[in-house]
Amino acid sequence: EADAMLGIALNEAAGRTAYLAGFHAAQALISERTGRAVKSHAGVKTEFHRLVRGDRRIDDERRAFLGFAYSIKAIAGYQAGPGSDVSAELAGEAVEMAKRFVERIADAIENAGDTRTD
Repeated sequence: EADAMLGIALNEAAGRTAYLAGFHAAQALISERTGRAVKSHAGVKTEFHRLVRGDRRIDDERRAFLGFAYSIKAIAGYQAGPGSDVSAELAGEAVEMAKRFVERIADAIENAGDTRTD
């Protein structure tokens, strides 16, 4: 959906969709590892970071994704005036990061027993 939105210059919608894809992937990881459902944005971000601490499969880009993408969601949803537009470049970056994030989280869920740490 986010790629289609980018194709018709719905940058804010693409950025929000990218964030939500990552948010739901993080929720799935939390649910799989803890058996709990975390619903708030801050709660998901905090619990996600706690759970992936030391997990070599989750690199710095993936750790930073939720915060980065939430900032785009916030711009798209809550800001008005100068600087409140989400550029095609920024939305595109968020969409590509979301794809990598979701792929990595899906792998982490699928291979739950392999959480080697450094």
